[in-house]
Amino acid sequence: MPTMPALLVVSEFARISGGMFDDTFAGIHQLAWFDWVVMIPYFGILGILSIYGLHRFDTIHTYFKHRKKATTDPQRKFAQLPPVTIQLPLYNERYVLERLIDEVVKIEYPRALLQIQVLDDSTDDTHPFAEALCERYRNIGHPIEYLHRTNREGFKAGALQDGLKSATGEFVAVFDADFIPPADFLLRTIHHFADPKVGVVQTRWSYLNKGFNFLTEVEAILLDGHFILEHGARSRAGYFFNFNGTAGILRRAMIDDAGGWQHDTLTEDSDLSYRAQLKGWKFVYLPDLDCPSELPVEIHGFQVQQFRWAKGLTQCAKKLLPGIARSNIPFRVKAEAFMHLTPNLSYPLMIVISALMLPVMIVRFYMGVWEMMLLDFPLIVASFWSISAFYVIAQRELHPRDWKRTFLFLPMLMAVGVGLTLINTRAVLEALFGVQSGFVRTPKYAIEGNGQKRMAVKKYKSRSGWLPYFELACGTYFLYMCVFAIQTYNFPSLPFLALFVGGYYWAGFGTLYQEYRDRRRYNLQHRFALEATAG
Repeated sequence: MPTMPALLVVSEFARISGGMFDDTFAGIHQLAWFDWVVMIPYFGILGILSIYGLHRFDTIHTYFKHRKKATTDPQRKFAQLPPVTIQLPLYNERYVLERLIDEVVKIEYPRALLQIQVLDDSTDDTHPFAEALCERYRNIGHPIEYLHRTNREGFKAGALQDGLKSATGEFVAVFDADFIPPADFLLRTIHHFADPKVGVVQTRWSYLNKGFNFLTEVEAILLDGHFILEHGARSRAGYFFNFNGTAGILRRAMIDDAGGWQHDTLTEDSDLSYRAQLKGWKFVYLPDLDCPSELPVEIHGFQVQQFRWAKGLTQCAKKLLPGIARSNIPFRVKAEAFMHLTPNLSYPLMIVISALMLPVMIVRFYMGVWEMMLLDFPLIVASFWSISAFYVIAQRELHPRDWKRTFLFLPMLMAVGVGLTLINTRAVLEALFGVQSGFVRTPKYAIEGNGQKRMAVKKYKSRSGWLPYFELACGTYFLYMCVFAIQTYNFPSLPFLALFVGGYYWAGFGTLYQEYRDRRRYNLQHRFALEATAG
């Protein structure tokens, strides 16, 4: 059945909805060009999103094609172990600091060849506590140093670069504050550097608090997709991949050769990784060596982390892609680098799709279900089925015994992706237009397993501001589209629309509830403290 001109459908839609238009619209249906003004950008953007979806299928194919090339044991070993510096960058990490240092000093390596640097930019009571803790360990013979900055220039990248000024190691391992490195970490990674071309050895992240709530379950699935399939495929196929900023070890000469840690992006790790690989350095990925870490347990904390990653990676794309395009590396490597650095462009495109969805539904009001399926089905397969396949296969590779439970989390995974759309759109636009912002830390509370979260310190949390209200408005917009879909018997679109409703409402209401709960908890603590003082 042919598509009816859009404005005629508008008047019909108004009649069904209770009447908002009069008979003056009766003859405007001849403006068929309006249909194309709506439909062309809608399907054009859906086509672009489909390219990223097809790339997920290509990543799966690459992973299995090069499966036998996974790195395990090093080809050769050092006759004599080299000196290593471990850098621990901190900023207001009072809850997780002690756990981090307790585990780092257990790392097995000759003490004469080891240096531990605590790089502390803290502005709260973490500073004196960390200094005292380092002094205590130093007094019992551990090679630990405490370096405190007061200006936070360059944020984490600036701290790492300043630490290199006094670093004694030929190799530098980096651990964020919420990580727990295994005791044999250095002994299992260092010998890969016996190959003089190797600049980085990256290990896989695992999770201390995966079972804390639904959010942490979904976060683990998302990250496993990155570490199992993306890193696995890129590293085995010889494509560029990135050091993840923690749970890895770098050659000092590589850092210097690539231009050092630079802080003009929020993902200094990806920036350095690409600069180094363009210089010819080889990166090694060890999926069988995992380093436990802590996942954000609160919605806005997770969104802040994703904002930083989305903005930083887009900044890297803007900074590095021109040089990558001009380089003499193979075209396939260039293409993979483009797909790696630009996926967050899909977020603003999703905003445009969201805005166009209701007009498109109106334009297609009189189209039959099968005509709609004929147009939409290939794009839906490329855009959305690829997501399901990607993460289910990653879980099957990592957890062969209980991977099927991943199907239960797929709707939540999709909804979480929707809940990131607004904040990551802002991140991408700020990156593209050169808007500078500070490095906002992700709150961590030393949570393990499904234990109760510690009482949160209010100053460790960033304010959500307008974001949850905007998310609720978007959720209501999609709820209205659900009503319209029911009125027009467009039932096949309801599951898709429901994901948007659920995702936006989950993010908006969830953030507001958590902030209300934390304010109430904080006020109760403050009142009890005042009563205790008065007593």
